[in-house]
Amino acid sequence: MDGANHYVVREIRINPIVPSESVLVATARSMRPKKAEEAAPRDTRKHVETCPFCVGNESMTPPQIAAYPDTGQWNIRIVENLYPVLGDDRSNPNLSFGLQQTIDGYGRHEVIIDHPQHGVAIHDMSEEHLALLFRAYRARMEQLYRSNSRLRYVLVFKNFGPAAGASIAHTHSQIIATPVIPDNVQAEVVNSRNFFHKNHRCIFCSLIDEALTFEATIYDRESGEIRRKINVGQYVVERGNKFIAIKPFASRYEWEVHILPLQHRSDYLRTPEEDFADLARVMRRTMARLDAVLGGAQYNFFLHSLPHDPGCDECEASYHWHIEITPRTSIPTGFELGSGLFVNTVAPEVAAEKLRAAEIG
Repeated sequence: MDGANHYVVREIRINPIVPSESVLVATARSMRPKKAEEAAPRDTRKHVETCPFCVGNESMTPPQIAAYPDTGQWNIRIVENLYPVLGDDRSNPNLSFGLQQTIDGYGRHEVIIDHPQHGVAIHDMSEEHLALLFRAYRARMEQLYRSNSRLRYVLVFKNFGPAAGASIAHTHSQIIATPVIPDNVQAEVVNSRNFFHKNHRCIFCSLIDEALTFEATIYDRESGEIRRKINVGQYVVERGNKFIAIKPFASRYEWEVHILPLQHRSDYLRTPEEDFADLARVMRRTMARLDAVLGGAQYNFFLHSLPHDPGCDECEASYHWHIEITPRTSIPTGFELGSGLFVNTVAPEVAAEKLRAAEIG
């Protein structure tokens, strides 16, 4: 604490899941003149005549893959992406030019239209609808994995706002199936496996236990002043019966929040049917807290689940699926891009406190 009672932190925090990922928490940097990502304008219209994702404009999208329900008025609709980053229309052999190598860009890229209403926000959707959306994610992931043995990973993600990569305002998620496991997911798998070898338990479960039970006071050896105090539940943002939302101690983004099952589960595809209602509740309330604190913040969220054929026998026991929510409230600097070291100007414990204190319905 400084003389003005501001919580001042300047330290490098190591990501316990992927130790090679470090975060520089420098709260004094928040006082400098800077350009933040502007809040995305909220388009609250229920229907837009020219929007290809709105009800009645189904002919404006690529072919439909699935709909929920599958007859009558749809609540969720899945279509091919008009501009896919990967596709299954061709299969080229892998090529090598000396040290330069290529892997065929085979895969699938699809759009999940989250809701028939154009401008509805996640926190304004009913929990019943969100539970249906999470079931739709699971069903499509299962279908994609079954469709071709070359697909090794299926990623579900959502972009909101231009800075987060969204090009259409109508609420939607995306799903990409690839022939390779993304490097960040593979790093989580490898490092959680290494932790399991040493400690015989899942590192994600250990972090949940710490968030719910751990407290400590660290004193300065010379002055005796308190250097750091961690209280039970200090990083917990929202808790349900089956899921928990936690602010990571080494948060890359100022308002980053992770949602995890309270019980150990490695594969999202094996989520029990009865758990989706609680997942929907925790997600809705977490997004409502972020909206209450940040307003129309632009954000991404993505679902990390155990890859199929992850390459280790212990991965079922060592990995833990989760959803990472990353609001985009600042523009990366040259230092961040050049060093790979994220700079966070809001102490995660302060951000968690503000999110918990937010008044939501």
